[in-house]
Amino acid sequence: MKTAISIPDEVFHQAEALAKNLGLSRSELYTQAVANFLKSHRSLTVTERLNQVYSQEDSSLDSLVAVMQLKTIDDEQW
Repeated sequence: MKTAISIPDEVFHQAEALAKNLGLSRSELYTQAVANFLKSHRSLTVTERLNQVYSQEDSSLDSLVAVMQLKTIDDEQW
């Protein structure tokens, strides 16, 4: 899909230089940049959802599980 966007000249020139250095077309560079931006925001959404869940649920570790974990860690270190 074709689209037209406006960006500051300095950003455009830096993007052009980066695309050239990476051997990418302008379209490939912008596609990768937007895809990475979307991916990073998707992660934020997951974190926000987990924060919501754990703000309402007890997220503490059962004491027996904690003791078992510590024993396992101690065993692995030696």
